[in-house]
Amino acid sequence: MLKLRFSSSTFECGTDEAGRGCLAGPVTAAAIILPENFKLDLLNDSKQLSEKIREQLKPLIEVQAVSFSVTHIDHTVIDKINILNASIKAMQECILKLEPLPNYIIIDGNRFKPINEIPYTTIVKGDSKYLSIAAASVLAKTYRDEFMNTIHEEFPMYNWKKNKGYPTTEHREAIRKYGVSKYHRMSFRLLPEQLKLDF
Repeated sequence: MLKLRFSSSTFECGTDEAGRGCLAGPVTAAAIILPENFKLDLLNDSKQLSEKIREQLKPLIEVQAVSFSVTHIDHTVIDKINILNASIKAMQECILKLEPLPNYIIIDGNRFKPINEIPYTTIVKGDSKYLSIAAASVLAKTYRDEFMNTIHEEFPMYNWKKNKGYPTTEHREAIRKYGVSKYHRMSFRLLPEQLKLDF
């Protein structure tokens, strides 16, 4: 059973990201403040849910939220500042877009950087413990999937509609065959034998 609150703060926000391990596309974060009476039976860590369930949950989460926001940090920024810093930046930007601003933040994972002196706690596997982090994980995942579906139309050979940019065998074979696209993260190991890749 997921818990509603970690702190006693009224405007506690949960935040999570999606797409950290991908070879292409953005890292996407969501932040959300949930009301005291929030209830959504199917909600769980987005990785435990099917794509169909996540899509069903998305509007139900959004309509109940006190406030939510989503941020994409694109591959060029990831290549400049690294994926950990890009993930944290995405979560920070989301938090600053919330109205009202939260007075406490809970973050999925074990790394974060303070923002506006708002107190926070990092929680490993927080998306399977707290409703707000689980809700943020669903929003981050669904919005990122939408983005990958859109750029799939531009580069269908990588089949991002299916693999969402993750390093599947199919995705890596397409990189080997067609080379890299403008959405690939050049700082990542795109192929196991990177030296064979023609940049």
